[in-house]
Amino acid sequence: MLGTVALVAVAAGAVAQQEPPPAGAAAAGLDLPTNIEFFGKLDPNVRKPTAIVNDHVITGTDVDQRVALILAANNAGQISQADRDRLKLQVLRQLIDETLEIQEAKSADITITRDEITQSYDRVSRNFNRTPAQMATFLRDSGSSERSLKRQIEGELAWQRYLRRKVEPFVNIGDQEVKAILDRLEAAKGTEEFNVREIFLSANDANSAQVLERARGIMDEIRKAQQPFGFFARQYSEASTRAVEGDLGWVRAAQLPAELASAVQQMQAGQVAGPIAVPGGFSILALVDKRQVLTADPRDAKLSLKQLTIAFPAGTNEAQAAARAAAFGKAIQTIQGCGTVEKVAATIGAEVVDNDTIRIRDLPPQLAEIVQQLQVGQATPPFGSREQGVRSLVLCGRDDPRGGQLPSSEQVENQLQQQRVNLRAQQKLRDLRRDAVVEYR
Repeated sequence: MLGTVALVAVAAGAVAQQEPPPAGAAAAGLDLPTNIEFFGKLDPNVRKPTAIVNDHVITGTDVDQRVALILAANNAGQISQADRDRLKLQVLRQLIDETLEIQEAKSADITITRDEITQSYDRVSRNFNRTPAQMATFLRDSGSSERSLKRQIEGELAWQRYLRRKVEPFVNIGDQEVKAILDRLEAAKGTEEFNVREIFLSANDANSAQVLERARGIMDEIRKAQQPFGFFARQYSEASTRAVEGDLGWVRAAQLPAELASAVQQMQAGQVAGPIAVPGGFSILALVDKRQVLTADPRDAKLSLKQLTIAFPAGTNEAQAAARAAAFGKAIQTIQGCGTVEKVAATIGAEVVDNDTIRIRDLPPQLAEIVQQLQVGQATPPFGSREQGVRSLVLCGRDDPRGGQLPSSEQVENQLQQQRVNLRAQQKLRDLRRDAVVEYR
């Protein structure tokens, strides 16, 4: 029996290759009237189109399934009807952009094959720790479909290939530009730079109040901390960084618009600020981290750790968990260097995992602060939960970071190239939107 994917593929191939039958051929052998008139209700499951983009139909089903895909991918669970309505409007805009990108790529003789889409789909499935078949079941159970995910994959691959062929070859970076940036970095050594994420909403005089209200609504949702900032950036931001969850990378205050520079300099890592009025709209900022240019940061120290973990069997009550955690904590205190970790772990039935590549900044803030004070051979106090088990980290080694070094000329050139490609991609998409024939239903 053919699976869902095969059936879809066969059906699509048949539609693409067959010629329309001559009039009346389909009715051969049947006594059907020439002029057909339907009585009663038509199929209630047929969805009307939400938008027609240059003759391509985007249906309500397409929107609903993409919304379900986004919520499932971000483990969003149930959201309010108001949030769902806002998300549907954003998804419709994204589907329109996606359609325009695919159409523009095809006009440039760029076609993404079914095999390429399948390979990417399989890779996405692995990222979700699922087989393709399990992924298909997961999508259906979530209210989405393979078709929705594969359409998104096609759009991303088509646009990336279009940019590589039609944009990247015409972006030139001069040696003097690269040298000027390196000189500025050297001159800025020791100054602060910020790792920032942004949600940008465009606005004009006519809709400024409406957009501001929408930005405040997004801020309210961010403050609930039910989803990471990147989730909202990917769904709502209108900047080209939407594809990377609003990540602006490491920037100095002087590289930001004055309004954003002023805000970010007053923020602490982990804080969110906005809406901030900027030329052309409003921004919401999240400060991920900050550091000093070309200066070694103690949090970049690379650690060699051993992690001990005990799990609680199903049905363990709070008192039992507390007693076992206390015994775990007492055993941890007997550790005398990393050479004794396995022996101590065996006495309490703990699992031991080695990690030689983690940096202090990769740890949760509370844990990073404790680990930063440890000497080699010492362990952290027990931490965890009844559901996920109790853990302790033992410090076995620490490589402190060297003084900051200038990036290579090639790294600077690649970064400039990517920035300019993103800018031209945004301009191209704006042109496509302006020239498109979009009929809303």
